[in-house]
Amino acid sequence: MKLHNIEVAYIFKFVLSFVYLYMFSPVPLNLPPTSLKLSRVNDKIYIFDVLRKKNLVLTPEEWVRQHWVHFLHQYKKYPKSLMKIEGGLILNDLHKRSDLIIYNNRGEKVILAEFKAPEVKINSKTFEQISSYNSKHKIPLLLVSNGLEHYFCKVNFEDNSYQFIEDLPNYIIET
Repeated sequence: MKLHNIEVAYIFKFVLSFVYLYMFSPVPLNLPPTSLKLSRVNDKIYIFDVLRKKNLVLTPEEWVRQHWVHFLHQYKKYPKSLMKIEGGLILNDLHKRSDLIIYNNRGEKVILAEFKAPEVKINSKTFEQISSYNSKHKIPLLLVSNGLEHYFCKVNFEDNSYQFIEDLPNYIIET
């Protein structure tokens, strides 16, 4: 049996979709449980992004990001209106995207977050990535998480260092 290129492309796309849908099953994270809105359209699973108010293809990294958005809002009391997903920046002539930026009520950036899929180990490259993004943003608090491990840092811009901290502060209205 000889297959035409279109048939081969269709079969390949179907197999990839099958592998993606059935190989990635959302895993429980090291965060309080939350209800996330999932839906399936044709061969894709979507997750509702409460900040952008639209469905996004469910990926392992998006699974982590949406859990953190809910946690920061429900438990740390950060208003959703002060959270921005994937803020763009240019770094070494390349367009990059920050996973999550949180502002205070005066419009100042206060937290920069970098999320990885649960199977991705947090290592020095992850911290190099968020540090390079923060060289442009200049944000005092950093959050790095793969949903299972979480790291929080306070940045010292005077000596260009950071110090690990136990937890992120709760939202406070600043005057």
